[in-house]
Amino acid sequence: MLFYFTGTGNSLYAAKQFDNDLYSIPQELKKENRQYKADRIGIVCPLYEFDVPVIVKDFILSSRFETEYFYIVMTYGMHEGGCAARNAEYFETNGRHIDYFNTIKMLDNALPVFDMEEQRRIDPEKNVDEHLAVIRKDLEERKKYIQPAAQEEVDFYLGYKANAIDYSASIEKPRYRVSDKCIGCGICTRVCPKGCIRVSEGRAVYDYADCIGCMSCIHACPQKAIGYAVLKEKNPNARYRNPNIQLAEIIRSNSQN
Repeated sequence: MLFYFTGTGNSLYAAKQFDNDLYSIPQELKKENRQYKADRIGIVCPLYEFDVPVIVKDFILSSRFETEYFYIVMTYGMHEGGCAARNAEYFETNGRHIDYFNTIKMLDNALPVFDMEEQRRIDPEKNVDEHLAVIRKDLEERKKYIQPAAQEEVDFYLGYKANAIDYSASIEKPRYRVSDKCIGCGICTRVCPKGCIRVSEGRAVYDYADCIGCMSCIHACPQKAIGYAVLKEKNPNARYRNPNIQLAEIIRSNSQN
């Protein structure tokens, strides 16, 4: 039994390599009584600002898991910032024991930092499938392992935290903007895991209160009509979805309709 959260398909692709019994976290969160029992239970999700996404933390802490082996695998693109050791300790403190916590480097789709075309060119160098196979073997063998925090990753994380700017979204300070290229197709409304978007008078409109910055709407927009409101993007004309994942799969995973 494996629960996943995905914005652009990377984590869903990884999850498919580890288990066939997959459950979308945004869909499971619709249920009031969340109790799960299996001999092995896992979580696969992306790294957001060197941490477990809020939506995933909420799911883990508000659900009941009965299992002999609980694992978490997080996908990331450049730095993991010692997230495994830090979050394993966090969950342990909050009554959730993690037997295995690891990360897998994949294409980085953070638009303010990376050009998606350049990321596609260097993606083969990351040997994603080989690394996924190593983790799959670990899980099959029920290996007990928490990825240690390398000092350089800890330093990078601390430097990021010390200089981080608060980009929390609000009506007064929106995270994203919608341009005149919007045709009101509604795809953004269907990939948003928090139901933040609606179409009104032929144009996408946001309620920023619950936005978690997953960028699923930006990457899925066929018109490239959604972009960052304040931050400058490396390449506003380049967007990304894992080539092994269909748009329909992300819609099924995240749609709140």
